[in-house]
Amino acid sequence: MFKKFCLVFYCLAIVSCSSTKIKDEGGADSFNTDIEEIGISDAKSFRVGMLLPLTGNDAKYGNGLKNASMIALSSINNPNLVLQYYDTQSTPSGARVAIENALNQRSDLIIGPLKSLEVQAISNETIYQGVPVIAFSTAQEILQPTIYTLGLLTEEQVDRIMSFASQDGRKRFALLLPDNGTGAAVAKAAIKSAQKNHVDITKIGFYTPGTSDFSQIAKDMTNYDVRHSRVVRLRGRLQAAANAGDVKAQQAIKKLSTREGLGDVGFDALIIPESGAKLTAAISMFAYYDAAYPQVQFLGTSLWDGSRLNNEAMIVNGIYPATTKPLTNTFANQYYAVFNEKPSSFYTLAYDAVAIANRLSLLPTENLNQAITDPAGFRGINGGIRFFKDGSNQHSLDVVQIKPSGNVVVDSGEKYFESAIEPLPDPIIDQNYTAPTIYGKDKALAQVIIYGQILPDEIHANSSLDGEYDQEVANEQLRAMGIYIN
Repeated sequence: MFKKFCLVFYCLAIVSCSSTKIKDEGGADSFNTDIEEIGISDAKSFRVGMLLPLTGNDAKYGNGLKNASMIALSSINNPNLVLQYYDTQSTPSGARVAIENALNQRSDLIIGPLKSLEVQAISNETIYQGVPVIAFSTAQEILQPTIYTLGLLTEEQVDRIMSFASQDGRKRFALLLPDNGTGAAVAKAAIKSAQKNHVDITKIGFYTPGTSDFSQIAKDMTNYDVRHSRVVRLRGRLQAAANAGDVKAQQAIKKLSTREGLGDVGFDALIIPESGAKLTAAISMFAYYDAAYPQVQFLGTSLWDGSRLNNEAMIVNGIYPATTKPLTNTFANQYYAVFNEKPSSFYTLAYDAVAIANRLSLLPTENLNQAITDPAGFRGINGGIRFFKDGSNQHSLDVVQIKPSGNVVVDSGEKYFESAIEPLPDPIIDQNYTAPTIYGKDKALAQVIIYGQILPDEIHANSSLDGEYDQEVANEQLRAMGIYIN
């Protein structure tokens, strides 16, 4: 396949291809690292070291990213841009060898690696050598000055979708989260975004990663027992009246026959950072327990992007954030034409990385970090992106709604970055703060993970059980069925 691409490049008179090997004399860990170089190399070349897992457990993704980068280079008329590929072998130790070779080969910029442990393995050396890194990992712990990420960060995604939903009238948010690092990151981001948008996080439910049974957590989070007991009591009253000959009571019993609960579920928006069958299973269970659109708006993250959810009735009208995709279809067609397979949307990050490198190659190398953090940012096939000095970024994110006939953009992201953004501040925890109710996990442990501390006793958990509002919701539901209770 590599030879095929070299032939394409040769015919287009854009670049040439070469390959070398560098030996690492690392005792028992010694091995050869293949370096494949694409470009025309001379003293004025801008050399980009691409650290990718070309072998090992993540080789599928590494080679897909490499293929995408070659397609990008084929569309760029810049003979001074040279891509050098270094195999991380899907391990931190392989990444350390790869970065040593890349720096020895005078790389001006590093693109990659893929995973957080590999990024951490190279960071000290790249910082010491003064070579910036644009990585694919989105782990928060890798970010620092001169170590940037191309990927979508959790905080940006959560804030985008919560901000849109709050502007659309949603005020009480619940979270259904895997009990792992992803769930913790979503919870932290949601707590910050809620305070920024003046809305509440009322409930957070945790589940064991990998599970597909959400029946109990959905039942608990929707106050099912309380709402069901209300229906049982009401049926008892109506049955007594019907036995006495009350015709209206008999009619009301028929109308209630399919109703399992009455009252407030405690939230009007639910964030679920899942995909595929687990997402479908979770939403189906919440809908079964009366948490369904339009009373409850289902919200996702970029994990929903690319999932085929249009035929799932319970998920239709759900919304999620996604990068603007003005040219992704063109890229997908180019990729298929060369490699005879459909690309993952993830591979577009490598395409955009090369486009960014191309722009940087036209600038003095001593000002690379200043150029990378240009407030105007960059535009690629994933829309706009700009980097900040702490390593984080901002994307042009659309809000997409799932519809039976196809997904629809209901709120477009910024075409150009004109205004500065402020990072989400940590939540203010005082006597007026109402903490979310925790399900599926020890409350104290969950608070330490989310807030970094156990909250004071005077901070009460948010509760929607009983109360005038809960009863009013039940009355509204009865009136909607044509049932009026004195």
